Amino acid sequence: MKTLPKGMTSHQQTPEFNQESIPKGLLKNHSTAKDVWGLIRIIEGSLLYRIIEPSVEEVILTVDNHGVVEPEMLHQVEIIGPVRFRVEFYRD
Repeated sequence: MKTLPKGMTSHQQTPEFNQESIPKGLLKNHSTAKDVWGLIRIIEGSLLYRIIEPSVEEVILTVDNHGVVEPEMLHQVEIIGPVRFRVEFYRD
């Protein structure tokens, strides 16, 4: 499982989303900006996290298994059932 690099500080987070309120853009290929890391934090349920670059990798995210988003790497999520989550953004 990937982890955030040491020394990262939180600078922003999304509101809480669920399977009905998730923005459509998160279900399509997208990326963070240069030098911005993300942490997909599941509050309840699970979510499929698909990393597109540099090669395809799929991970089921749960309360105990967060998703780390590397800067500028294409990724997307897929709803696989009831879920509540938010995305936290970090910088060096």
